[in-house]
Amino acid sequence: MRVHLIAIGGSAMHNMALALHEKGFQVTGSDDEINEPSKTRLKNAGILPPSIGWFPEKITADIDAVILGMHAREDNPELIRAKELNLKVYSYPEYIYEATKDKTRVVIGGSHGKTTITAMILHVLNFHKMDTDFMVGAQLEGFNTMVKLTKEAPIAIIEGDEYLASPIDRRPKFHLYKPNIAILSGIAWDHINVFPTFEIYVNQFEKFVDLIEPNGSLIYCNEDAELQKVATNSGKSNNISKTPYSIPKHRIENGTTILENNGKDISLQIFGNHNLMNLNGARLVCNKLGLSDDQFYEAIQSFKGAAKRLELVSKTDAFAFYKDFAHSPSKLKATTQATKQQFTNRKILACMELHTFSSLNETFLAEYDGAMNDADEAIVYFNPHTIAHKKLKPITEEQVLKYFNRKDLKIFTESSALISYLKSKSLKNYVLLMMSSGNFDGIDFKQLSTELNLN
Repeated sequence: MRVHLIAIGGSAMHNMALALHEKGFQVTGSDDEINEPSKTRLKNAGILPPSIGWFPEKITADIDAVILGMHAREDNPELIRAKELNLKVYSYPEYIYEATKDKTRVVIGGSHGKTTITAMILHVLNFHKMDTDFMVGAQLEGFNTMVKLTKEAPIAIIEGDEYLASPIDRRPKFHLYKPNIAILSGIAWDHINVFPTFEIYVNQFEKFVDLIEPNGSLIYCNEDAELQKVATNSGKSNNISKTPYSIPKHRIENGTTILENNGKDISLQIFGNHNLMNLNGARLVCNKLGLSDDQFYEAIQSFKGAAKRLELVSKTDAFAFYKDFAHSPSKLKATTQATKQQFTNRKILACMELHTFSSLNETFLAEYDGAMNDADEAIVYFNPHTIAHKKLKPITEEQVLKYFNRKDLKIFTESSALISYLKSKSLKNYVLLMMSSGNFDGIDFKQLSTELNLN
């Protein structure tokens, strides 16, 4: 089987390439930019493109499948050549479905928590040595790649993103997976550049529920009012079962969250109501896959979290530094709230970066009203050059201050100035949260943690 990946250097795409190479396929690919860690990982596997750029001459009639990454454009010369040769062109999610269509597919969707729930399920299945294919949006401890595709595994665990499938396929990715078991974590408007109104965005989740395989299952968070409506009103034609979940019974002792289950205490390495809801949803999925509650709790105690999801950077007796992927209003609120509840004797310094198309859009900025109010001190960072690069209308510091609706909010537009401010403060008895889907324009968190004033 010969497969060519257009835009092989992306986070998801290079993991797909590695998975197919591991499967024994002949894998080639192209990209106009390949950064780390993709570059080294592709090189080590022997499938790094020899030259950067697009080369239509690489596209020949003996290629069995072309996989098109979101980074490529509709006028990509390799895509044009593939169409001329009538080759089968798949979007990334289309190929995931093609490779898993004969398996029990579990699809994890929702505006937040997808990666964490997926990671929890995979951690538990791996603990109990249950073979499964998967696709997850972060590098997980104990897993070599973010994608695994085999002939043998009877199950496929798939993180279901609602963003577009490809430059030539405007359907949301999670519409293409047709789950046997689906879980939805919540609905909070995102991707305003694709879904310009909240109603259009919600409709994508209604369609997703209707696409669950007949007699399949929907597991959903009933703490979310909008999701309750979707679960109630959708899925009537496919005769699916519907199971709600919420926050499990728990307590916090000495900075550790403890679940209470049938008189037994289960100590966790994660914290926060949003993570506890994620855990409860993951438990119900694992039940559907044949694992008991006791088996689930036995495994979940050793789960440390997914990369950049309340990931610990450094910690002392009087300080903790976490990085998190939070960038949308609901994620900011959940992460700061969870940290405040976990560290009741510390001050919370929360810093977020406006980085996505939605967050840098003036219309969407109003959604951030009160999103960081649980933090004792709040900082917003954005780079005007990033806005210009994305060809968006400029936003001002005054607009950010207005829409976040917090008078003491500090705003920075240069990462060096932000670093200087953080280093100037005494952070003893603080928790520092750095939240972004980017990297604050290259801030080295590990290095920063060694330079902070903790006296």
